Amino acid sequence: MPPTSPLLSAKLIFPTAEIVEEYYLPIIYTACRTCYSEQLPDVIWDKAVSRSVADEKQQALVRKVMESGHGSTIEHVNFTFAISGVTRTLSHQLVRHRAGTAFDQQSQRYVSFKARDNYTIPDSIAKGDLPDDLAGRFQQAIDDNLDLYGQLLQAEVPAEDARFIFPNAMQTNLIMTVNLRQLIHMSGLRLCTMAQWEIRQLFKQIRHEIFRVSPFFGSFLVPKCVPLGYCDEMGNRDEHCRIRPHRDTVMAVWEAYRGGELAETDGPIVPETSPFRPKPRRTDKVAVAMEAPEAAVGQAAQADRF
Repeated sequence: MPPTSPLLSAKLIFPTAEIVEEYYLPIIYTACRTCYSEQLPDVIWDKAVSRSVADEKQQALVRKVMESGHGSTIEHVNFTFAISGVTRTLSHQLVRHRAGTAFDQQSQRYVSFKARDNYTIPDSIAKGDLPDDLAGRFQQAIDDNLDLYGQLLQAEVPAEDARFIFPNAMQTNLIMTVNLRQLIHMSGLRLCTMAQWEIRQLFKQIRHEIFRVSPFFGSFLVPKCVPLGYCDEMGNRDEHCRIRPHRDTVMAVWEAYRGGELAETDGPIVPETSPFRPKPRRTDKVAVAMEAPEAAVGQAAQADRF
């Protein structure tokens, strides 16, 4: 019986915790500092790697530069993962990430699979209350395909042709190397609750592996809504995921604020069930402007700067 939950694994095989601790922060700090300093890069590096500049100060600059969107500074460090037990459904999603990544995947052309249980059945099928023995029929269909694959190989059909019978449920192995900037981007998409369950499980393991060698770098591997401050997923307009309010809610509140009161407008409507629905409250800017017009104009000019 194949696993109903994938025996997927993501292990960080390079760098070690010692390498990350000693070199990775100084590398990124040197890249950041070089952009804003008259000092030579090798001088900055020597100060960073010798800890003449304390880690706390290096981290503060790196975080500030990263939050400003200066992402090239974190492309100088890479992480290599050994990924196993994931399905072809997952790998087809994973290899769509190209910039800043490198993949090598187990071949179905040069590997003749002798095992007949290296596939995954989703819990929604294996553990779901499905009628007409659909779960059993699903597994039987996969088993029949794999039996036919074996018969094709025995008939001396090349593996590169016999593999056409494989389902997306087949498990595969990969090596993935990715720079930190791309890893943060991938994690932002794949840790989102709207991501497909299997690849989300994979990136939870990847995040755990990065935290193991560097809690500082691991802290940046979060769903994209965390740094954005809002959710931009169309499928979450009902805000069933409450990590961050949806963009529609944020814009509705903003428009209400700009209009002088926190109330619904003719624009995006905040759902009655939204946990982020604002309480009606009025800020009477008109009265303030009438009492102190010069001060109100000055405040308005200051606000327009943002």
